[in-house]
Amino acid sequence: MRLIRGLHNLRAPDRGCVATIGNFDGVHLGHRTVFQRLLQRGRDLGLPATVITFEPQPLEYFQPDAAPARLTRLREKLAAIEADGIDRVMLLEFGPRLAAMPADAFIDQLLVQGLRVRYLLVGDDFRFGRDRGGDFALLSAAGRQGGFEVENLHTITHGEERISSTRIREALERGDLEQARHLLGRRYAMRGRVGHGDKRGRSIGFPTANIPLHRRVSPLSGVYAVTVRDLTGGRLPAMRPARWGQRWSEAWPGVANVGHRPTVDGQDVRLEVHLFDFDGDLYGAHLEVEFRLKLRAEQRFESFDALKAQIGRDALAAREFLGIG
Repeated sequence: MRLIRGLHNLRAPDRGCVATIGNFDGVHLGHRTVFQRLLQRGRDLGLPATVITFEPQPLEYFQPDAAPARLTRLREKLAAIEADGIDRVMLLEFGPRLAAMPADAFIDQLLVQGLRVRYLLVGDDFRFGRDRGGDFALLSAAGRQGGFEVENLHTITHGEERISSTRIREALERGDLEQARHLLGRRYAMRGRVGHGDKRGRSIGFPTANIPLHRRVSPLSGVYAVTVRDLTGGRLPAMRPARWGQRWSEAWPGVANVGHRPTVDGQDVRLEVHLFDFDGDLYGAHLEVEFRLKLRAEQRFESFDALKAQIGRDALAAREFLGIG
């Protein structure tokens, strides 16, 4: 998949495509339906499929303190879009210049002159341009004049309810990982590179891999049973303990905490993962942590010994859920 960072990086072969526009946070089942429709139209026209998205997301620019939690950081979102078979992503920096661009200029500079879009797929509530002045009706009129087709993708539902990033955030906040999985089409996971932490876990027999979240706000918090995949290659040994059986050949089970670590007066939000029966160096490894069950909310303990005892109980509960002896 080709990543195009801004209009100034467009090359001649990038012009002429089918496209869709949006934030695509989480890359959920609704988004993936959009992508499949886009890819099909691209095959019909013999044109590549381009996803146009923004970084930061518009609300993060306009109202940074009120913006919703990110389901996917940019790197995770791009990986998910690529996995769905999209050919190109046009990544636009959302800042003062783009925020001030009139809707008609957005259409002309990006869709007509820039990408030379032949087909555009958008939601019926899509708004764009300065003061959100552009809508589906304006796009349709511009398409008739500029020679590109505009299709309205109506609301995609799961059962009788709309699939949306907001509903997934709500499910994660209340610890309903199964509901989130149904809406995403996969289990919820976070990716990141292991860095150095405070090393307190090692001192009480529960060493952790510390993964920065790279988000203003985390969509979930608390203690979870998790499974971990090594995206780097070679950092998690291929040989798991024999008593685990074959079910753990693709992932490593563990227990994780997402939060501020109030017992030790932590200031930042971290993802800390303890991998069961693992003794090795993971610094610098790129890991994917898949959340399987919420065990409890994060809480403050009166002493480090009380925290240690609770971590032991959490580990036992996670082992039991994951079937690890």
